[in-house]
Parts: sequence; structure tokens; C-alpha cells
Amino acid sequence: MTAAVHLTTTRTATKEPVMTDILTSAPRPVARSIGVSAVPLVGLEIRKSLSTRSGKAVALAAAALAPAATAMLSSSGDELDAAKGPIGALGMVTALVLFPLGVLATAGEWSHRTAQTTFLLVPNRTRVVLAKALAVAVMGAVLAALAGAASAAVLSVAPIGNPTWDGVAQALAVSVAAGAAFAVVGAGVGAALGNTPAALTSLYLTVLGAMPALRLVRPEVAERLDPANAVLQLAIGNGTTGHVLTLVGWVVVTTAAGVVLTRRRPVS
Repeated sequence: MTAAVHLTTTRTATKEPVMTDILTSAPRPVARSIGVSAVPLVGLEIRKSLSTRSGKAVALAAAALAPAATAMLSSSGDELDAAKGPIGALGMVTALVLFPLGVLATAGEWSHRTAQTTFLLVPNRTRVVLAKALAVAVMGAVLAALAGAASAAVLSVAPIGNPTWDGVAQALAVSVAAGAAFAVVGAGVGAALGNTPAALTSLYLTVLGAMPALRLVRPEVAERLDPANAVLQLAIGNGTTGHVLTLVGWVVVTTAAGVVLTRRRPVS
């Protein structure tokens, strides 16, 4: 009996290390994070922005407002010396119209309570905000290009004399860049506040209200902070490096604020 027990214990003792070695040497499954890559994610955000009635309305307004205004102004019959001025000014107006495109892309997720679904599909909130920013930048640039080209086409056939077209290419390029930049600023502010009316109100009050008021009391400060003036000066050929830095600063600061506050905001 004692010998049998000893034999059983010996077999068990010899098998356990063997099984342990097999388990430790066996290949372990590697967990891989599955997520949407950058390009499809940006494409998805573009489709989301243009799938709503509000997004379609903003896109239509951004593309059509400038050429419509050009047609109205040129119907007065007054002669025009240079075409770059109206194209630059209307490019700035188009950029202002593109604020809501960015706001709706980010703050709309919270206003319509779709943020939970979005962050379940892509848990990395930084990726989501940056994808939205890139998506609205592409849409803003395309819409601004369409508006600028249509405005130039209207001016080319309007009874406005024989204006010079020097500097028009630069005005159009600045308009396209401004459309992208203002759409991204809207996305950043919308992501930071998480509320569509609050984001739109704060943006337009700041750019169209606070900046002109600041220009009356501290023009040197307003010159460094006003994004609308920076776009206009760059479009008509009077821009400086400071105006470029003004636009870059607005894009960087608002996007960073949007990323940080979106990461900290609870999803209910």
C-alpha cells in the first residue's frame, strides 16, 4: 500500500512540472486593438456632416452666398478698379459662414446625444476630434473654392468696367485657406463647449462684436487677434507674417481646447 501511494505521488510530481512547462511555452493570444483607420474615419465624418439638413443648409449657404452677393453688387453698374478686393472680402464672408459647419460636426454630437455611439465605435476621443477637424477643413476648403470660383465667374461677365485681375489668384488661395481654418475653429469651439447655440453665439460675438470693439480702444491688440481682418489683409495683398500667425493661433488654440475638454467630458 505504501509503495502504491509513493508511486502515485511520484507520477503526479513528475507530471505537474511537465504540464506547467507546456502551458508556459505555449504561444499566448495577442490582443489587438481594432479601430477605424484615419482616412475612412475622416470620410465618415464628412458623410455625417452632410447627411443632416443643417449641415446641407450650411454647405449650400457657404457655396452660394458669395456669388449671390457678387451678382447683387455688380448689378449697380459701378465700375471696379480691381477684382481682388471684392473676392477677398467675400472670401472672408464665406469663411464666417463656415463656422457653423465645424460647430455642428462636434457640438452637434452632444446636442443630439450621439456622442455615446460615436465614442463606443472609436473610444479614442482625440482621434475623433482630430478626424472631425480634418473633415471640416476639407469641406471648408472645397466650399470656399467653389464660392470663390463662382464669384470670379460672376465678376468676369458683370458690367463693372475693365478691372485688373492682378492678385486674384492670391485672394482665391487665401479664401480657400480661410474656409478651412474657420471651419476648424468652429469644430474646436464646438468640441470645447459641447453646446451648439453656445458655441455659435460665442464665436460670432467674439469675431463680429468683441474684435471691432477692441479695435476702437486697442487697435494694436486687435490687429494681432482679429481673424477676419487677418483674412482680409492677406487676401488683398497687405498681409504679414503676423496675420498668418493669427489664423494659425486660432486653429491651434481652439483645436487643443476642444481635444482637452472633450477627453474630460463625461458621456451620459
